[in-house]
Amino acid sequence: MDWRSLMLGFPRRGLSFLRRFACERRGAAAVEFAIIATPFFMLLLGVVELGMLFMASTTLDAATFNASREIRTGQLQLYGTNTAAGFKSVVCANMSWLSASDCSANVVVDVRTFATFSSISVTPPITNGALDPSKTSFDSGTSCSIVLVRVFYPYTLLAPLLEPGMPNLGATQRLVTSSAAFRNEDFAGITPCS
Repeated sequence: MDWRSLMLGFPRRGLSFLRRFACERRGAAAVEFAIIATPFFMLLLGVVELGMLFMASTTLDAATFNASREIRTGQLQLYGTNTAAGFKSVVCANMSWLSASDCSANVVVDVRTFATFSSISVTPPITNGALDPSKTSFDSGTSCSIVLVRVFYPYTLLAPLLEPGMPNLGATQRLVTSSAAFRNEDFAGITPCS
């Protein structure tokens, strides 16, 4: 066989191969699954990530509410440890899904008093894209004080492909924040709060 007959027969053989390849149905389900699987699993991972972030947020809200109640009623000031560490331990005790070591290492509390509710004005304690505990303070106030309680938790994102759309702390973390503003009860029993 010479090279001319090989070259002239190639287009016919090539077209025949392409026709057979296009008509073949074995393995079509595997190819279709491969095309659909990537977006499906990315969507599934996104739903799981947002669910975990929502769980962290609602748990932090509940823990902040329960711990703030101890300040509002005077239990922390009169019977507990009236310090940032003591308040943080009360918050961490209410966050059952988070390990005690992770909670004590990562949760940051900020408790401040104000003269009126309208004078409450604060910014998140963030410096250079990181949570900065030095920008927080702890003052639980006395009877009838107006108190703002803020609790911060840097949640580490699990899905690397979702990170560009979600982080606000560095490259892989989202700051979960919970706040409560209230007037302390008259736990000293001196004068009624107005």
